[in-house]
Amino acid sequence: MHQAETAARLIRSDAEALAVAAAFRDRFAEGAAERDRNRHLPHEEVAALSQSGLWAITVPAAHGGADVRHGTLAEVTALLAEGDASLGQIPQNHFSTIETLRHIASEAQQRELFARVLAGARFGNAEAERGPPATLRAAGARFRLDGRKAYSTGALFAHLITVTARDEDGRSMLAVVDRNAPGLTVLDDWSGMGQRTTASGTTLLDGVEVPAARVMSLEHAFGGRSPVGAVAQLLHAAIDLGIARAALHEAARFVRDRSRPFRDAGVERAQDDPLLLSRFGQLQVQAHAAEALVARGAEALDAARAAPGEAAYAAASVAVAEARALTTDAALAAASGLFELAGAQATLAAHNLDRLWRDARTHTLHDPVRWKYHVIGNFHLNGVAPPLRSYL
Repeated sequence: MHQAETAARLIRSDAEALAVAAAFRDRFAEGAAERDRNRHLPHEEVAALSQSGLWAITVPAAHGGADVRHGTLAEVTALLAEGDASLGQIPQNHFSTIETLRHIASEAQQRELFARVLAGARFGNAEAERGPPATLRAAGARFRLDGRKAYSTGALFAHLITVTARDEDGRSMLAVVDRNAPGLTVLDDWSGMGQRTTASGTTLLDGVEVPAARVMSLEHAFGGRSPVGAVAQLLHAAIDLGIARAALHEAARFVRDRSRPFRDAGVERAQDDPLLLSRFGQLQVQAHAAEALVARGAEALDAARAAPGEAAYAAASVAVAEARALTTDAALAAASGLFELAGAQATLAAHNLDRLWRDARTHTLHDPVRWKYHVIGNFHLNGVAPPLRSYL
């Protein structure tokens, strides 16, 4: 299914972006359980989301965008993920692409691609690989892409797809390909237990032609220190934060409306059980602490954008890694604790509350959090800057 590109509204401020995202959170939450249960892909929801203008909020001001603060971007993502973790995940690669283009695209490339985004275009990705890297070879005045990509989140819903590949000299390159380009096939073969409606399947590239104006080197993004990886990780942290919030919301709702108190608690209502209150309080504190670290990481990225440099980028990467480490723990704890608090009735298939744990467990496996703790400790104890990796 190829996506039609339709005109989008223009969001002009951080406050407007947050208000629009909050409305979509509530709208998405209503159908999240059924979409997950039936694996109903959210084509209509994704289209409405991009037409709202939210997908363009990070376009630089010089190109007509709102250029919102990183904290706003993180909160928008958390709000969407709170409504539906899959719908919080789908725009993640889109926003990451916009950040990448800030650092590696030429002025002409930025002018064309950012104008497309402002008009309603969506980016998807075809970057992860389980086998040999995709190849990019010169073919006259154009280039030819061949390869196979995994975990292509957003590609099925996209107008433009970013493809990473190695050129004939072994350099890492990025090509921006039209979704309907001949030779490009996006398979809906994602079978993850969680985030079931992200359509994070396989992309096949068979002699896909790419104009030279849509090809750029990735060296500026990952060959030297930049905020590209940290911005992507901030979005991942925000998705986990949204899942934690949703799990705590569902736990509170279920305990108030359905759960029965344990007989030894000596109370008539489950929400008055002192041990349940203590456990709920622990989970809430953990979620609020994760929320604070996400805000702190976003502020570090704002500072790095205002005064760029090696030290600022390294500090931002570590601050975001700290946020991602804690949001991982908070999402898993809240999604599991939901059942501990709500009781056996919460496990019934009719409620489909296990989707929250499946979403949390699936998303938090995106990259190993244990390596983030290693990087954080090495930075604070030994002053060692984080390695140049896309997961930092």
